[in-house]
Amino acid sequence: MATELSVILPRVLIVSRRSLRKNKFVDFVGEYHLDLIVAYGAVPVIVPRVTGVHMLLDSFEPIHGVLLCEGEDIDPSLYEAETSNLSLEELEEIKRIHASDTSIDKEKDTIELGLAKLCLERNIPYLGICRGSQVLNVACGGTLYQDLGKELTKHCPKEKRVVHIDYDNYDGHRHMVKVVVDSPLGFWFKDSLEEGKMEIWVNSYHHQGVKRLAQRFVPMAFAEDGLIEGFYDPDAYNPEEGKFIMGLQFHPERMRKPDSDEFDYPGCPFAYKEFVKAVVAYQKKLNGSTRVPKSLKLDQEMENKRKMIVKSFSLARNLYAAGHGIHPSYKESELAAGAEFLESNTALSLQQEKRLTQIGVTVRNSGSYKERLKLNGERERLARKVMDKMTVEHLSDLMSFYHMMGQICSEVLEKKLHDLVLNDLAS
Repeated sequence: MATELSVILPRVLIVSRRSLRKNKFVDFVGEYHLDLIVAYGAVPVIVPRVTGVHMLLDSFEPIHGVLLCEGEDIDPSLYEAETSNLSLEELEEIKRIHASDTSIDKEKDTIELGLAKLCLERNIPYLGICRGSQVLNVACGGTLYQDLGKELTKHCPKEKRVVHIDYDNYDGHRHMVKVVVDSPLGFWFKDSLEEGKMEIWVNSYHHQGVKRLAQRFVPMAFAEDGLIEGFYDPDAYNPEEGKFIMGLQFHPERMRKPDSDEFDYPGCPFAYKEFVKAVVAYQKKLNGSTRVPKSLKLDQEMENKRKMIVKSFSLARNLYAAGHGIHPSYKESELAAGAEFLESNTALSLQQEKRLTQIGVTVRNSGSYKERLKLNGERERLARKVMDKMTVEHLSDLMSFYHMMGQICSEVLEKKLHDLVLNDLAS
């Protein structure tokens, strides 16, 4: 059963974060992310932050979704062409205050930007949380504030200033954001919004953020200082159809009541729920585009009926070759079976002609094949003579049965032509 589930469930790639423990590097991913992905029906596949992994991303196929989350600051050279307005003294101060986040990890940048661009190229569902939202914006040509305190907060009126990170209260820290009404966030949290207000309190842990939002995205939430806290691509958002491209600067997975797994709002896990819904739909769509039709199998009853038709063809061939009427030992029903079947299949369908053309067969070259399916005048006259001697009830039963057999024949022929096309393309 476990093996079957591992094959059936879609795969969500998550890149690990590197940490130093006992003088050794350790890769990890926050457990909340993993729990939610599993809970909603997907398998998290951790991509280790190891040198050279960015060249091995093809080895992680099939990729049905990508979730990128926490990590260090993104290399500023990847999004800022011009020199930052921050002074050397300010940059040094930022490194002292945010020592755990300001060390650039170029390998992680390369891996995650590669995955983000892959998702954008192939429309693979993507959810970016915190740093993951910043990666998504940078991958699409947007820019970031290198430090919110130095570049945004100090320029805001005091009543609009926001604390986006509290090192002493990681899980408990909250600040208010305003949700855009006609957005996925607005829909997820609609039951928790006070009348006339579009405000929720979110957990965040970052000192950088979106400065210029990439053109393809639309904001979903703003902090009081104007920082974009959530965005998505409306043209690539339809979870039921496998479409999901979104970034959230805050942490919905951490918005839980003290000493409890209960969420602050019912809408908190919806980003993960809808993301996995899109991942499942994307997997189905991907499997459908590569699925090879199964071989048609006949049960014993159908097999017996097929043999009747083959026998009818054999008897008719002998009769036609001899050039005389019905032999006393032949049963009318045996000849009638083949005649009725051929009469319902006197020509190729348009789709079958198209298949023949696809495998390089011209109309002239396939003429002999078509002619074998058409009755000449003499054979048609003889078949009608046989049918004329049958009762109405018998004719009605035969017509119903051989119409069904005609459909089966058409399906089998269609499959064989399909296989010929595949073989031709493979060669």
